[in-house]
Amino acid sequence: MIREKRQTPFFKKKLEPIEVRTPKKISELLSEMAKTGFQGRKLGEVVEVWEEMLKNDVVIFLGYAGSMSTTGQWKIINWLIEHRFIDVIVSTGANISEDILEAMGGTYWQGHHLVDDSKLLEYKIDRFYDVFADELEYRQMEHLIANFMKKVDPKRKYSSAEFLHLFGRELSLMGIKSIVATAYENKVPVFCPAIVDSGYGIAYLLNRKSDPNFDITIDQMRDFKQLVDVKAKAAPESGVIYIGGGVPKDFIQLTTVGRSLTESRKYERVYPHKYAIQITTDAPHWGGLSGCTFEEAISWGKEAKEGCNVQCYCDATIALPIVVHALAERVEKRAKVPDLSWLFRGLE
Repeated sequence: MIREKRQTPFFKKKLEPIEVRTPKKISELLSEMAKTGFQGRKLGEVVEVWEEMLKNDVVIFLGYAGSMSTTGQWKIINWLIEHRFIDVIVSTGANISEDILEAMGGTYWQGHHLVDDSKLLEYKIDRFYDVFADELEYRQMEHLIANFMKKVDPKRKYSSAEFLHLFGRELSLMGIKSIVATAYENKVPVFCPAIVDSGYGIAYLLNRKSDPNFDITIDQMRDFKQLVDVKAKAAPESGVIYIGGGVPKDFIQLTTVGRSLTESRKYERVYPHKYAIQITTDAPHWGGLSGCTFEEAISWGKEAKEGCNVQCYCDATIALPIVVHALAERVEKRAKVPDLSWLFRGLE
């Protein structure tokens, strides 16, 4: 038997083992996991930090990277938008185009990563690791985007958020409840800083093929200015949630640097994000942004040293459904929702 507990400056918070009992809510399990160790602890802490954001006056940015919508995650994003558990989305083009395929009645199929891919090509089947998509349905989605592009003003320079807001309206009227349609209905801006790296780029080329004079402009510089404006105006504090990393992560991170440039001060003030969450499988020692730690980001003024920062190294297809279900159990309604409708004034 242990007779006496030693007192040291390092023994501050007791680890508590998880007891198996039923019934048990997901939110209860995550609370217990937060009192353990390793990535299970981090997953529990993700819920705690996100919940704290929802209870305070914070604008919440979501970075949504990769091709997650093909794995059945896009309706989770819709739920987060509808309940305003997020305020701004910065996404890859894949995530906000490939969800449309399913929303318009297409299907993703459970497949296998060990398969003869030349046979899949023969059958016009696209593979995302162990998910299969019908290339013919994929083309229908691209043509849907192409048809919308023909309706926008060719003389106007749109930010991706403005373009996607108008596209969201179109999809909403068509009853296609995709991410951008849900975002339009809830006045949540969606930015896509690498929009051509997806079906949107193919859609543009489809229109150019049929009409060599066709053109539209998506102004990425305008994108960044608008996102910095959101950071500057929306709320006194900001929080970030990164599903993966990549371009969406750094696009949001750089708003803190951009915000400091909007003031004519002799000495630049730093405006770091007060809250930061990341779920990623990338490790920091490769030097890439996707695995970059929040400690490193502090050196840039992107995250606050005294802020609530937690990174969980886990597959997002595991972590995201668990975390969001826990939040759904814990938080009935968000305390204060920032109004970002000013971003789209004069657009429609």
